[in-house]
Amino acid sequence: MTNVRTENHRRTFGILRRVSLAVLLGIPLMLTGCNYIIFLSYIIGGPPSIAPDFDEMTNKSMTDKDIRVAIVCDAPTEVRFDFDEIHREVAKYLTFKLHEHQITVINPDRVRAWLDENPEWDRAEEIGEAFETDYVVYIDLHKFSLFEENSANLYRGRAEALVSVFEMDEEGNGEKIYDKEMISKFPLHAARSTSEVSYEQFKRQYLSRFGEELGRLFYEHYNGDDIPDAI
Repeated sequence: MTNVRTENHRRTFGILRRVSLAVLLGIPLMLTGCNYIIFLSYIIGGPPSIAPDFDEMTNKSMTDKDIRVAIVCDAPTEVRFDFDEIHREVAKYLTFKLHEHQITVINPDRVRAWLDENPEWDRAEEIGEAFETDYVVYIDLHKFSLFEENSANLYRGRAEALVSVFEMDEEGNGEKIYDKEMISKFPLHAARSTSEVSYEQFKRQYLSRFGEELGRLFYEHYNGDDIPDAI
């Protein structure tokens, strides 16, 4: 009985906190009709969830039990000229994001070691076969930059990539079952001055953000998750 009461108190406190915040912000004054109903459902039940695009398009899920995933990222010479390790960094950040959402991913250092030992690899399926995974996520990173266009004093992370998923069978053969073009920008609304944050700090922030955008293709997220990254 005590646990039930405690849980009810927590739920009530959470609702009151969201209502109080909304009142302070004056949000109810701006909402009418259906929008107000949606708003009330938000503050009572929390933000509505958004299903992973991969799940929607394939009727499969990487969060299923016993699923194993390998990630590999490749980038052209012109991108790696400015960011020598970017392909490995993107793969590592996405691995972290998937791991945070209980998706079993092969350690990126193991994948990196295999790639170094097999420089002639040319198919993502080879990685799936080597590590006996169910899926291989292949990121073809077309563009990557950290500065606002035509500016050396403003940061604005940008990336363009094609994300593909290969499903592996028991014989080690793979079939491409998913493709998604990704266009990323961070911050969303305003570039950030170089006087506010160091280059390395901003790079880490953007890689984390880009990893999150990629990860959302494979795990559930919520409306409103982008608010902290707007500025």
